[in-house]
Amino acid sequence: MCEIIQPFFIDEPTVILKRRYMADTSSQPNEVEKLATMRHSLAHVLAAAIQEIWPRARFGVGPAVEDGFYYDIDIPGVRLSETDLPKIEEQMQTIISRNDNFERIEMPIDEAIIWAQQNDQPYKEELLNDLKRAGTTEVSKLNPQEQGMVAKDNTQVSQVSFYKSGKFLDLCRGPHLASTGKVGFFRLVRISGAYWRGNEKNPQLQRIYGVAFLEENSLKEYLSRMEEALKRDHRRLGQELDLFVFSDMVGAGLPLFTPRGTVMREELINFANSLRTRYGYEKVHIPHLTKKELYEKSGHWEKFGDELFLVTSQETSDELILKPMNCPHHTRIYAAQQRSYKDLPVRYLETTTVYRDEKTGELAGLSRVRSITQDDSHVFCSQDQIEAEIANLLEAARELYTTAGMSLKVRLSYRDEGDGYLGDPELWRSSQEQLKKATVANGLEYFEVGGEAAFYGPKIDFIATDALRREHQVATVQLDFVQPERFHLTYIAEDGITKQPVMIHCALLGSVERFMALYIEHTAGKFPVWLAPEQVRLISVNQTEPIVAFAKKMISAAKESGVRIGFDNSNESVSKKIRSAEIAKIPYTVVIGEKEVAANEVVPRIRKDMAVMDVPIKVGAEQFLKTVANEAKSRVFKTSL
Repeated sequence: MCEIIQPFFIDEPTVILKRRYMADTSSQPNEVEKLATMRHSLAHVLAAAIQEIWPRARFGVGPAVEDGFYYDIDIPGVRLSETDLPKIEEQMQTIISRNDNFERIEMPIDEAIIWAQQNDQPYKEELLNDLKRAGTTEVSKLNPQEQGMVAKDNTQVSQVSFYKSGKFLDLCRGPHLASTGKVGFFRLVRISGAYWRGNEKNPQLQRIYGVAFLEENSLKEYLSRMEEALKRDHRRLGQELDLFVFSDMVGAGLPLFTPRGTVMREELINFANSLRTRYGYEKVHIPHLTKKELYEKSGHWEKFGDELFLVTSQETSDELILKPMNCPHHTRIYAAQQRSYKDLPVRYLETTTVYRDEKTGELAGLSRVRSITQDDSHVFCSQDQIEAEIANLLEAARELYTTAGMSLKVRLSYRDEGDGYLGDPELWRSSQEQLKKATVANGLEYFEVGGEAAFYGPKIDFIATDALRREHQVATVQLDFVQPERFHLTYIAEDGITKQPVMIHCALLGSVERFMALYIEHTAGKFPVWLAPEQVRLISVNQTEPIVAFAKKMISAAKESGVRIGFDNSNESVSKKIRSAEIAKIPYTVVIGEKEVAANEVVPRIRKDMAVMDVPIKVGAEQFLKTVANEAKSRVFKTSL
């Protein structure tokens, strides 16, 4: 995979080139627009409350985001904590009860800069200065934040907009509600650190998050889901279930997987790989190191250079890096021999770890790490083979996420009319049509978005919904016209002409670590039998020889059947042993006493989420293990007992 998507939200002031009053528009906003306007208005109410409590506060940006809003602030000499949130909320309610009007004001940019200086607002001053120079600077040379603030025609910036509510005045694009009294229902939920403009070289501000909804019931429902999400936090469950650890001696963002966590990893990887080997994918293997030259040739050095780990050789003068992706290496395998149309498609598959030097403050359990394992695959094919190859990958993705118990939809990410894309426009048009045809043919729910394609080709982004109704981008299928061109990849077509193949990137799990974080929270750690590190736990009533011998016989049979089994033969009471198995979320718990030994039968205790009936069932010991093995093989959610 050449691209790893990370969510990022930014709010910057809008350049005003014409006098517009968005709040006065006659068109009726839809529900999404209403929510966004309300949430952005609440961000201003939050900032106003901060200023009334701490008059020396300096403000960064305060956008509406999914489910709520935030504002980045800097209060000299004051470090906020979550114990301050009730006080801030109370002041916000005071402002809401005053029902201050939101008034839009336009100001010449030079006058706005003076305002920022006089009011000790250095972050606003920086934004304004960036806006001022953007009008005379080539847009492509600006950073992404600045590009979003510049008009497409790159007209000289002369005015900017402010919004005033009560005594609070803020540089802002708008729109806002008519007054502060018209906001809905909200709650401030947390405080975190955030580097100004996402750059760790800049000051770290305090980011205050809030959630907001039009209806009170929606807020209550959301807060209830947040409470449930805390219980499901993969970082806590990962420790409780003994799946992974972190070590300061190893380094931040570098997870270590225990035997139990490794079982889960390998089961996921094997399943994801098996879904593609059925379509003719062959495994390859590449090193974790490479010369810098490879990524300069591919174009990734220019794009990702600041995110790469550099390695120094004591033997040679080569400039080496830890690989941030696998695709350039795979092009070298393809290019190692002359290819014919008869060879295509060429399909490579490899599960391997790549490395990104992520900012320490952005690391979060398994959700964002520095060592990223990808179930990566690349196809080299002719243009008329794209649709069939995409169809295979879509079917594989649907089977994987259906098995995982997660609904799946796709985002078709196309190019827009901008000039930031490489490759023949006609090839883009044809490829986008093939992406859509394959998606429709596979019956997947989809939506189309222009301007979200990678610079090297259109893509399909997989969006999975978890048990808490949260959406996650889990993987992508990407068409690539650029690397085959940069690396001069070719094949001899049927008519004898040398042509360039199309490259297709796909990882079904995406990042294995991030998928594990998602799946742990989706299931609350109650894994189906096929993924459970320990599928069966035997519990002895006592330590007598017949009971221990019976347990050992079952353990031997379990190993032959491929069943992962544990044995608790401790001196603890049976009730404590059962409770321990419940905490570990073991699918099946079997208590062994004299009756079980005499009858060669067991009465398995079935984890509640797997049970079909409440009535205990007696089954032969060997038959029970065969049943568990079959359930694991078929990857079912419910027991057949």
